[in-house]
Amino acid sequence: MKEIIKKAVIPVAGFGTRLLPATKSQPKEMLPIVDKPAVQYVVEEAIKSGAENILFITGRGKRAIEDYFDYAVELEKELEDKGKTDLLDEVRNISEMAKFFYVRQKIARGLGDAINHARGFIDDEYFSVLLADDIIDSEIPCLKQMINVFRNYRGMILAVMEVPRDKTNIYGIVNGKKISDRVYEVSDLIEKPEPEEALSNIAVIGRYILNANIFNAIEETKPGKGGEIQITDAIKSLIGREKIFAYEFKGMRYDVGEKIGFLKANIAYALKREDLGSELKEYLKKIVEETT
Repeated sequence: MKEIIKKAVIPVAGFGTRLLPATKSQPKEMLPIVDKPAVQYVVEEAIKSGAENILFITGRGKRAIEDYFDYAVELEKELEDKGKTDLLDEVRNISEMAKFFYVRQKIARGLGDAINHARGFIDDEYFSVLLADDIIDSEIPCLKQMINVFRNYRGMILAVMEVPRDKTNIYGIVNGKKISDRVYEVSDLIEKPEPEEALSNIAVIGRYILNANIFNAIEETKPGKGGEIQITDAIKSLIGREKIFAYEFKGMRYDVGEKIGFLKANIAYALKREDLGSELKEYLKKIVEETT
């Protein structure tokens, strides 16, 4: 069994309704976190974790993502003519980070259906799925942490974190036995349960290591919450037939698909920048002083 997971799937077909009206005419994944689109942070995490081939599951109105990871011939020529070599290298490197592939989800039928569109891209192997709404700031990339767990346990791996009990109805929730530090063997899964129905407060976050058996499971899964085919339900159907583990990753997760998470991510990443951090910190301190 391969220990390096070289294929990553990034579903980007969602409408981004939580960020309207900004997402009315542009993909939510292309909204900037400081000076890079949100999706680039996720792509970089995949590559730093060993991915070489990245498949985007796109939808209508997502052409900007394809253009972004393609060569920008006219722009590159202008930067070259003007001697702006640093910017030229930065722009050119975007298209050369990995091999990029695209398939369109013509009808939005849920995350499970989106992942099923990767069937032709995946052989009989394990692959990763990264959701672009979730940016995870960590010393060791979240996906790389999960691959280290995969090497020890040889099964599907779900990234998880603790959430407040009153928030369980916006996540897939796992139940399982803790078998080592931060690792659980999953015994049950439920999609977006109300707090009184939740098995625990351990929530699945947008990182998965799956194998090709997930595709038949998705095909057999009926629409669930919201009338969509949920990947949580498909994974649940494999319990008992596949080894499934949950890993409580190390790092700070930002849900950049909603407004407060988007703002927090911009502030956090800007504060880490040598060229922006000090000035922004002083500005934030001034705002706090003026409003208290």
